[in-house]
Amino acid sequence: MNGLKKAGLFSNRDLINLIIPLIIEQLLAVTVGMADTIMVASVGESAVSAVSLVDSISILLINIFAALATGGAVVAGHYIGERKEEKAKEAGEQLIAFVTVISIIIMIIMYIGREFILHKVFGAIDPDVASYANTYMSIVFASIPFIAIYNSGAALFRTMGDSKTTMVTSLIMNAINVIGNATLVFGFKMGVAGVAIPTLVSRGVAALIIMILLRDDHLSININDYSKYKYNGKMVKNILDIGIPNGIENSMFQLGKIMLLSVVSEFGTASIAANAVANTVTAFQNLPSKAIGLGLITVVSQCVGAVDYEQARYYTKKLLKYAYISLLLINSVVILALPFILKIYNLSTITAKMARNVIIFYGINACISWSSSFTLPNTLRASNDVRYAMIVSVASMWITRIGLGVILAKNFNLGMYGVWIAMIADWYVRSLFFIIRYKGNKWEEAR
Repeated sequence: MNGLKKAGLFSNRDLINLIIPLIIEQLLAVTVGMADTIMVASVGESAVSAVSLVDSISILLINIFAALATGGAVVAGHYIGERKEEKAKEAGEQLIAFVTVISIIIMIIMYIGREFILHKVFGAIDPDVASYANTYMSIVFASIPFIAIYNSGAALFRTMGDSKTTMVTSLIMNAINVIGNATLVFGFKMGVAGVAIPTLVSRGVAALIIMILLRDDHLSININDYSKYKYNGKMVKNILDIGIPNGIENSMFQLGKIMLLSVVSEFGTASIAANAVANTVTAFQNLPSKAIGLGLITVVSQCVGAVDYEQARYYTKKLLKYAYISLLLINSVVILALPFILKIYNLSTITAKMARNVIIFYGINACISWSSSFTLPNTLRASNDVRYAMIVSVASMWITRIGLGVILAKNFNLGMYGVWIAMIADWYVRSLFFIIRYKGNKWEEAR
C-alpha cells in the first residue's frame, strides 16, 4: 500500500486541499442556517416553524439540483481521469445549460402550486404559521434558478479538485445572507421577510460569481462562450443516467422528511419548533463527514476514469476513516456544549427538552452509522452504480423511516421521538446494504 500512496492519483496534500475547504464551506452553510433560525426565533416559535416548513421544500429542490450536479461532476470527473479535457469541458456546458432550463420550469411550477403546498402538503398548521410560511415562500422560491446554477458550478470546480473557489464564493454568499438578515430582521423589523430577502439576494450573487469564474480559459472545465453551445443529447443522457437515480433518491429522501414533518406538525408547535432546532444542530454534527463525502465523489470518479479500482478502494477506506474520526470529535463537542447552544434559541422548557433528547440520541448513533450510510455510497455513485444506491435508499426510506416512523409516532404514541428513532433505524439498514455492496465487486463493473 505504500507504493500505492506514492503513485496515487491524489497525494495527502491534494486530499487536504480538497477536503478542508469543503468542511469550511459546509460549516458556513450550517452556521448561517443556525443564524437564520436564531434571528427568526426573535419573531416567535410560529415563525421558526414556518421557515422550517418552507425550507423542507427548498431542500427537496436543492437535493434534486445537487443530484444533477453530481451527475455532471461524475461524468466530467471520468473524462478528467481519462485525460479528455475537451469532453470534460463539454460535460460542464451541458450540465449548466440543462440545469438552468429545468430550474426555471420548476420555479414556475412552485409558484403555481403555492396554495397546494401551503394547505395540503404542510397539513394542519396554525394560522400564524401559515401566514409566515406564505410570506417566506413567496420570496425564497424566486431563488431556485440561482441556487441550481451555483450548485452545478460548484460541483464542476470540485471535480477539478478546486474546492477553495467554492469555499470563497460560499463565504461571500453567506456573509450577504447573515448581514442582510441582521439588518432586515433586527434593524427594519421585517420578520420572516427579513430572512427571505437576503436568501434570494445572496443566492443570486453566488450564481453570478460562479459563472464569471467558470469563464477562465485556464480551467480544464471552462464555460466562456455559450454562443457556440450545441445541445448534446448523448452527453446529457450520460449525466441523467447518474443524476436521475441520484435525484430520485435525494428527492424521495427529502419527500419522506416532508411527510414526516407533516406527522410531527400534528403534535403541535412545540414539536415543530423542537424538530426545526434539532435539524439545524444535527446538520452541524455530521458536517465533516458530509464534506468528506463530497470529496470522495471527486476522488473516486477520477480513479474510475483512470480504470484504477485499487486506488478507488484505497481512497474510500482512507476517507471513511477520517469521516468516522471527525464524527466522534464533533459530536462529543456538540453534546458537551448543548446546554449553551439551546439557550441561544429562546425556546420554551418543553421544546428545549425535546430538542436536547433527540440531538443527543442523534449524535451517539451518528458516530456509529452515519458515514457508512451516507459517505460510503458516494463511492458507488462515482462509479456509476447509482441504481443500487437509489434502490437501497428509497426502499429503506419508505419502509423504515416513513413506515416505522408513522407506527412509532402514532401507534406507539411516541410523537416526534418516534420519527427520530425510525430515522436512526433507517441508517443502520442502509449501512448494512452499502457495506455488503462495497465489499463485493459489482460496483466496479457498473461503468
